[in-house]
Amino acid sequence: MKRYLPLLVIPVLVVLIIIGTTYLIGYAGKQNKSSLPTITVYTTLPVEQVDVLAQEYEKIAKVKVNIAPLAEKDLFAKLIEEPGAPHADIILANRNTLKQARNNALLVPHQSEYTDIIPNKFQDTDGYWVGVWYDPIIFAVNKDYLKTAPKKSVKWSELPVDPNQRFGLTDFLAADAAANLLYTLVATNGEDQTLEFLKKIHPQVVQYAKFLATPARMASMGEVDLAISVRSEALRYVNDGFPLQIIYPEDGTAFLLTGAGLVRGAAHADEAKRFIDWLTQERPISIMAQHKFYFVPTNPETQTYREYTAKNINLLDHHDMYSTEQQHKILDKWVQARLGIK
Repeated sequence: MKRYLPLLVIPVLVVLIIIGTTYLIGYAGKQNKSSLPTITVYTTLPVEQVDVLAQEYEKIAKVKVNIAPLAEKDLFAKLIEEPGAPHADIILANRNTLKQARNNALLVPHQSEYTDIIPNKFQDTDGYWVGVWYDPIIFAVNKDYLKTAPKKSVKWSELPVDPNQRFGLTDFLAADAAANLLYTLVATNGEDQTLEFLKKIHPQVVQYAKFLATPARMASMGEVDLAISVRSEALRYVNDGFPLQIIYPEDGTAFLLTGAGLVRGAAHADEAKRFIDWLTQERPISIMAQHKFYFVPTNPETQTYREYTAKNINLLDHHDMYSTEQQHKILDKWVQARLGIK
Protein backbone atom coordinates (compact mmCIF):
# COMPACT_ATOMS: atom_id res chain seq x y z
CA MET A 1 0.00 0.00 0.00
CA LYS A 2 2.85 2.42 0.82
CA ARG A 3 4.32 2.18 -2.66
CA TYR A 4 0.97 3.34 -4.14
CA LEU A 5 0.70 6.33 -1.77
CA PRO A 6 2.67 8.78 -4.00
CA LEU A 7 0.36 7.91 -6.89
CA LEU A 8 -2.66 8.87 -4.76
CA VAL A 9 -1.09 12.11 -3.52
CA ILE A 10 -0.21 13.47 -6.99
CA PRO A 11 -3.86 13.89 -8.24
CA VAL A 12 -4.78 15.61 -4.97
CA LEU A 13 -1.90 18.08 -5.38
CA VAL A 14 -2.90 18.77 -8.98
CA VAL A 15 -6.50 19.54 -7.94
CA LEU A 16 -5.29 21.83 -5.15
CA ILE A 17 -2.98 23.70 -7.55
CA ILE A 18 -5.82 24.19 -10.07
CA ILE A 19 -8.21 25.45 -7.39
CA GLY A 20 -5.57 27.76 -5.93
CA THR A 21 -4.60 29.16 -9.31
CA THR A 22 -8.22 29.80 -10.25
CA TYR A 23 -8.84 31.58 -6.96
CA LEU A 24 -5.74 33.73 -7.34
CA ILE A 25 -6.64 34.69 -10.91
CA GLY A 26 -10.13 35.66 -9.83
CA TYR A 27 -8.81 37.56 -6.84
CA ALA A 28 -6.25 39.35 -8.97
CA GLY A 29 -8.96 40.33 -11.46
CA LYS A 30 -11.13 41.76 -8.71
CA GLN A 31 -8.18 43.50 -7.16
CA ASN A 32 -7.16 45.07 -10.47
CA LYS A 33 -10.70 46.24 -11.20
CA SER A 34 -11.09 47.82 -7.79
CA SER A 35 -7.74 49.56 -8.15
CA LEU A 36 -8.71 51.26 -11.43
CA PRO A 37 -8.86 55.05 -11.34
CA THR A 38 -12.44 56.29 -11.06
CA ILE A 39 -14.01 59.37 -12.60
CA THR A 40 -17.40 60.57 -11.44
CA VAL A 41 -19.84 62.16 -13.87
CA TYR A 42 -22.69 64.33 -12.63
CA THR A 43 -25.34 64.31 -15.34
CA THR A 44 -28.87 65.53 -15.99
CA LEU A 45 -29.26 63.06 -18.88
CA PRO A 46 -31.23 59.79 -18.70
CA VAL A 47 -29.05 57.27 -16.88
CA GLU A 48 -29.62 54.53 -19.48
CA GLN A 49 -28.14 56.80 -22.12
CA VAL A 50 -24.98 57.61 -20.16
CA ASP A 51 -24.51 54.07 -18.86
CA VAL A 52 -23.78 52.69 -22.34
CA LEU A 53 -20.99 55.26 -22.70
CA ALA A 54 -19.56 54.47 -19.27
CA GLN A 55 -19.48 50.74 -19.96
CA GLU A 56 -17.75 51.22 -23.31
CA TYR A 57 -15.14 53.62 -21.94
CA GLU A 58 -14.32 51.33 -19.03
CA LYS A 59 -13.50 48.56 -21.51
CA ILE A 60 -11.17 50.57 -23.70
CA ALA A 61 -9.55 52.97 -21.22
CA LYS A 62 -9.32 50.82 -18.08
CA VAL A 63 -10.93 53.63 -16.11
CA LYS A 64 -14.03 53.16 -13.97
CA VAL A 65 -16.79 55.68 -14.76
CA ASN A 66 -19.22 56.39 -11.93
CA ILE A 67 -22.49 57.93 -13.17
CA ALA A 68 -24.50 60.16 -10.81
CA PRO A 69 -27.85 61.16 -12.39
CA LEU A 70 -29.21 64.36 -10.87
CA ALA A 71 -31.86 66.98 -11.47
CA GLU A 72 -30.32 70.30 -12.45
CA LYS A 73 -30.99 72.00 -9.10
CA ASP A 74 -29.60 68.99 -7.18
CA LEU A 75 -26.48 68.95 -9.37
CA PHE A 76 -25.69 72.56 -8.47
CA ALA A 77 -26.54 72.03 -4.82
CA LYS A 78 -24.11 69.11 -4.54
CA LEU A 79 -21.26 70.97 -6.26
CA ILE A 80 -21.79 74.05 -4.12
CA GLU A 81 -21.71 71.83 -1.02
CA GLU A 82 -18.37 70.35 -2.14
CA PRO A 83 -16.10 73.41 -2.55
CA GLY A 84 -12.41 72.60 -2.96
CA ALA A 85 -12.96 68.83 -2.93
CA PRO A 86 -15.82 67.96 -5.28
CA HIS A 87 -16.91 64.35 -5.69
CA ALA A 88 -17.54 64.97 -9.39
CA ASP A 89 -14.92 65.25 -12.12
CA ILE A 90 -17.22 66.03 -15.07
CA ILE A 91 -20.62 67.58 -15.74
CA LEU A 92 -22.42 66.04 -18.73
CA ALA A 93 -25.58 68.04 -19.42
CA ASN A 94 -27.38 70.43 -21.75
CA ARG A 95 -25.83 73.75 -22.66
CA ASN A 96 -27.96 75.78 -20.25
CA THR A 97 -26.76 73.73 -17.27
CA LEU A 98 -23.13 74.01 -18.37
CA LYS A 99 -23.43 77.77 -18.82
CA GLN A 100 -24.84 78.13 -15.32
CA ALA A 101 -22.02 75.95 -13.97
CA ARG A 102 -19.46 78.22 -15.58
CA ASN A 103 -21.20 81.36 -14.31
CA ASN A 104 -21.05 79.91 -10.78
CA ALA A 105 -17.29 79.19 -11.12
CA LEU A 106 -17.86 75.43 -10.96
CA LEU A 107 -15.86 74.60 -14.11
CA VAL A 108 -12.30 75.09 -15.33
CA PRO A 109 -11.23 75.32 -18.99
CA HIS A 110 -10.14 72.27 -20.94
CA GLN A 111 -8.91 72.60 -24.51
CA SER A 112 -7.17 69.99 -26.63
CA GLU A 113 -6.58 68.93 -30.21
CA TYR A 114 -9.90 67.06 -29.99
CA THR A 115 -12.01 69.96 -28.72
CA ASP A 116 -10.32 72.29 -31.20
CA ILE A 117 -12.09 70.44 -34.04
CA ILE A 118 -15.54 71.32 -32.67
CA PRO A 119 -17.10 74.42 -34.34
CA ASN A 120 -17.19 77.51 -32.13
CA LYS A 121 -21.01 77.62 -32.06
CA PHE A 122 -20.99 74.30 -30.19
CA GLN A 123 -18.60 75.22 -27.37
CA ASP A 124 -17.75 77.84 -24.79
CA THR A 125 -15.52 80.56 -26.21
CA ASP A 126 -13.01 80.14 -23.36
CA GLY A 127 -13.05 76.34 -23.27
CA TYR A 128 -15.07 75.85 -20.08
CA TRP A 129 -17.29 73.28 -21.80
CA VAL A 130 -17.57 71.61 -25.18
CA GLY A 131 -20.65 70.36 -27.01
CA VAL A 132 -20.46 66.69 -27.96
CA TRP A 133 -23.78 66.09 -29.77
CA TYR A 134 -27.03 67.87 -30.61
CA ASP A 135 -30.65 67.03 -31.39
CA PRO A 136 -32.58 69.27 -33.85
CA ILE A 137 -36.33 69.85 -33.81
CA ILE A 138 -37.92 68.45 -36.98
CA PHE A 139 -41.27 67.66 -38.60
CA ALA A 140 -42.11 63.95 -38.30
CA VAL A 141 -44.84 63.40 -40.88
CA ASN A 142 -46.99 60.31 -41.31
CA LYS A 143 -46.35 58.89 -44.81
CA ASP A 144 -49.99 57.91 -45.35
CA TYR A 145 -50.99 61.52 -44.72
CA LEU A 146 -48.37 62.72 -47.22
CA LYS A 147 -50.08 60.71 -49.99
CA THR A 148 -53.22 62.86 -49.73
CA ALA A 149 -51.81 66.11 -48.33
CA PRO A 150 -52.35 69.16 -50.55
CA LYS A 151 -48.79 70.24 -49.86
CA LYS A 152 -45.73 68.99 -47.99
CA SER A 153 -44.86 71.05 -44.90
CA VAL A 154 -41.25 72.21 -45.22
CA LYS A 155 -41.37 75.52 -43.35
CA TRP A 156 -42.73 76.75 -40.03
CA SER A 157 -44.40 79.59 -41.88
CA GLU A 158 -46.42 77.11 -43.96
CA LEU A 159 -48.14 75.40 -41.04
CA PRO A 160 -50.89 74.36 -41.19
CA VAL A 161 -51.08 73.33 -44.85
CA ASP A 162 -54.80 72.59 -44.55
CA PRO A 163 -57.55 73.13 -41.95
CA ASN A 164 -57.76 69.42 -41.19
CA GLN A 165 -54.05 68.81 -40.54
CA ARG A 166 -53.58 67.28 -37.10
CA PHE A 167 -50.57 68.18 -34.93
CA GLY A 168 -48.77 66.63 -32.03
CA LEU A 169 -46.13 68.44 -29.97
CA THR A 170 -44.66 68.37 -26.52
CA ASP A 171 -46.01 70.85 -23.99
CA PHE A 172 -43.53 73.73 -23.71
CA LEU A 173 -43.87 73.50 -19.93
CA ALA A 174 -42.97 69.81 -19.86
CA ALA A 175 -39.48 69.58 -21.37
CA ASP A 176 -36.43 71.77 -21.96
CA ALA A 177 -36.20 70.78 -25.63
CA ALA A 178 -39.79 71.86 -26.22
CA ALA A 179 -39.35 75.15 -24.33
CA ASN A 180 -36.14 75.73 -26.30
CA LEU A 181 -38.20 75.68 -29.50
CA LEU A 182 -40.55 78.35 -28.13
CA TYR A 183 -37.66 80.65 -27.13
CA THR A 184 -35.98 80.12 -30.50
CA LEU A 185 -39.11 80.95 -32.50
CA VAL A 186 -39.61 84.10 -30.41
CA ALA A 187 -35.97 85.12 -30.91
CA THR A 188 -36.23 84.54 -34.67
CA ASN A 189 -39.70 85.82 -35.50
CA GLY A 190 -40.63 88.04 -32.58
CA GLU A 191 -43.02 87.42 -29.71
CA ASP A 192 -46.23 88.58 -31.36
CA GLN A 193 -45.72 86.63 -34.58
CA THR A 194 -44.73 83.46 -32.71
CA LEU A 195 -47.73 83.57 -30.37
CA GLU A 196 -50.01 84.25 -33.32
CA PHE A 197 -48.59 81.21 -35.12
CA LEU A 198 -49.10 78.99 -32.08
CA LYS A 199 -52.67 80.27 -31.63
CA LYS A 200 -53.34 79.46 -35.29
CA ILE A 201 -52.31 75.80 -35.01
CA HIS A 202 -53.75 75.33 -31.49
CA PRO A 203 -57.24 74.15 -32.63
CA GLN A 204 -55.54 71.43 -34.70
CA VAL A 205 -53.24 70.18 -31.92
CA VAL A 206 -54.51 66.73 -30.92
CA GLN A 207 -52.32 66.57 -27.83
CA TYR A 208 -49.75 68.65 -25.95
CA ALA A 209 -47.68 65.71 -24.79
CA LYS A 210 -45.81 65.43 -21.50
CA PHE A 211 -42.87 63.53 -22.98
CA LEU A 212 -40.61 64.20 -25.98
CA ALA A 213 -41.19 60.71 -27.40
CA THR A 214 -44.98 60.99 -27.58
CA PRO A 215 -45.51 63.22 -30.67
CA ALA A 216 -43.27 61.03 -32.87
CA ARG A 217 -45.09 57.91 -31.67
CA MET A 218 -48.45 59.50 -32.46
CA ALA A 219 -47.35 60.42 -36.01
CA SER A 220 -45.95 56.95 -36.61
CA MET A 221 -49.29 55.41 -35.55
CA GLY A 222 -51.37 57.82 -37.66
CA GLU A 223 -52.90 59.50 -34.60
CA VAL A 224 -51.59 62.86 -35.88
CA ASP A 225 -50.46 63.92 -39.34
CA LEU A 226 -47.41 65.92 -38.29
CA ALA A 227 -45.42 65.79 -35.09
CA ILE A 228 -43.10 68.57 -33.98
CA SER A 229 -40.43 66.37 -32.49
CA VAL A 230 -36.75 65.99 -31.69
CA ARG A 231 -34.97 64.10 -34.45
CA SER A 232 -33.65 61.39 -32.09
CA GLU A 233 -37.15 60.21 -31.14
CA ALA A 234 -38.50 60.31 -34.70
CA LEU A 235 -35.51 58.38 -36.01
CA ARG A 236 -36.26 55.51 -33.62
CA TYR A 237 -39.61 54.95 -35.34
CA VAL A 238 -38.16 55.40 -38.82
CA ASN A 239 -35.48 52.79 -38.14
CA ASP A 240 -38.08 50.43 -36.67
CA GLY A 241 -39.99 50.52 -39.96
CA PHE A 242 -42.89 52.81 -39.07
CA PRO A 243 -44.43 54.97 -41.87
CA LEU A 244 -42.75 58.19 -40.80
CA GLN A 245 -40.79 60.76 -42.79
CA ILE A 246 -38.42 63.27 -41.23
CA ILE A 247 -38.50 66.77 -42.75
CA TYR A 248 -36.01 69.46 -41.71
CA PRO A 249 -37.63 72.92 -41.65
CA GLU A 250 -36.13 74.99 -44.45
CA ASP A 251 -36.54 78.23 -42.52
CA GLY A 252 -34.37 76.89 -39.69
CA THR A 253 -34.99 75.08 -36.44
CA ALA A 254 -34.07 74.91 -32.78
CA PHE A 255 -31.76 72.27 -31.34
CA LEU A 256 -30.79 70.86 -27.95
CA LEU A 257 -27.02 70.80 -27.38
CA THR A 258 -25.38 68.37 -24.93
CA GLY A 259 -21.86 69.00 -23.70
CA ALA A 260 -19.26 68.20 -21.07
CA GLY A 261 -17.26 70.38 -18.69
CA LEU A 262 -14.38 69.73 -16.29
CA VAL A 263 -15.30 70.39 -12.64
CA ARG A 264 -13.12 72.81 -10.72
CA GLY A 265 -10.93 70.90 -8.25
CA ALA A 266 -11.64 67.51 -9.87
CA ALA A 267 -9.68 64.77 -8.11
CA HIS A 268 -9.04 62.88 -11.36
CA ALA A 269 -8.63 65.78 -13.75
CA ASP A 270 -6.28 64.04 -16.20
CA GLU A 271 -8.55 61.01 -16.60
CA ALA A 272 -11.58 63.32 -16.85
CA LYS A 273 -9.95 65.34 -19.66
CA ARG A 274 -9.30 62.16 -21.63
CA PHE A 275 -12.93 61.10 -21.18
CA ILE A 276 -14.18 64.49 -22.44
CA ASP A 277 -11.89 64.18 -25.48
CA TRP A 278 -13.25 60.68 -26.13
CA LEU A 279 -16.84 61.97 -26.02
CA THR A 280 -16.10 64.21 -29.03
CA GLN A 281 -15.13 61.25 -31.22
CA GLU A 282 -17.00 58.69 -33.34
CA ARG A 283 -17.18 55.75 -30.93
CA PRO A 284 -19.60 57.28 -28.37
CA ILE A 285 -22.07 58.33 -31.09
CA SER A 286 -21.85 54.87 -32.68
CA ILE A 287 -22.37 53.09 -29.34
CA MET A 288 -25.43 55.20 -28.53
CA ALA A 289 -26.91 54.53 -31.98
CA GLN A 290 -26.56 50.79 -31.34
CA HIS A 291 -28.82 51.33 -28.31
CA LYS A 292 -31.28 53.52 -30.29
CA PHE A 293 -30.06 56.91 -29.06
CA TYR A 294 -29.67 58.89 -32.28
CA PHE A 295 -27.83 62.20 -32.00
CA VAL A 296 -25.84 64.38 -34.37
CA PRO A 297 -22.14 64.68 -33.42
CA THR A 298 -20.67 68.16 -33.16
CA ASN A 299 -17.39 66.85 -34.57
CA PRO A 300 -17.54 67.30 -38.37
CA GLU A 301 -14.76 64.75 -38.88
CA THR A 302 -16.70 61.78 -37.51
CA GLN A 303 -18.15 59.17 -39.85
CA THR A 304 -21.64 59.70 -38.45
CA TYR A 305 -21.52 63.40 -39.30
CA ARG A 306 -20.24 62.69 -42.81
CA GLU A 307 -23.28 60.45 -43.35
CA TYR A 308 -25.68 63.01 -41.87
CA THR A 309 -28.02 64.15 -44.62
CA ALA A 310 -28.95 67.56 -43.18
CA LYS A 311 -25.53 69.21 -42.81
CA ASN A 312 -26.85 72.46 -44.26
CA ILE A 313 -29.80 72.74 -41.89
CA ASN A 314 -30.10 76.25 -40.45
CA LEU A 315 -29.65 75.84 -36.69
CA LEU A 316 -31.35 78.77 -35.01
CA ASP A 317 -29.80 79.89 -31.75
CA HIS A 318 -31.21 81.99 -28.94
CA HIS A 319 -29.13 80.86 -25.96
CA ASP A 320 -27.69 84.26 -25.03
CA MET A 321 -30.87 86.25 -25.57
CA TYR A 322 -33.15 85.51 -22.62
CA SER A 323 -32.68 85.37 -18.88
CA THR A 324 -34.51 82.80 -16.78
CA GLU A 325 -37.03 85.47 -15.79
CA GLN A 326 -37.64 86.40 -19.44
CA GLN A 327 -38.11 82.74 -20.35
CA HIS A 328 -40.76 82.39 -17.65
CA LYS A 329 -42.59 85.42 -19.01
CA ILE A 330 -42.56 83.96 -22.54
CA LEU A 331 -43.99 80.68 -21.22
CA ASP A 332 -46.68 82.56 -19.30
CA LYS A 333 -47.71 84.48 -22.42
CA TRP A 334 -47.91 81.25 -24.40
CA VAL A 335 -50.20 79.70 -21.77
CA GLN A 336 -52.40 82.78 -21.81
CA ALA A 337 -52.54 82.78 -25.62
CA ARG A 338 -53.47 79.10 -25.65
CA LEU A 339 -56.23 79.69 -23.11
CA GLY A 340 -57.47 82.77 -24.95
CA ILE A 341 -56.52 85.11 -22.09
CA LYS A 342 -55.52 88.64 -23.15
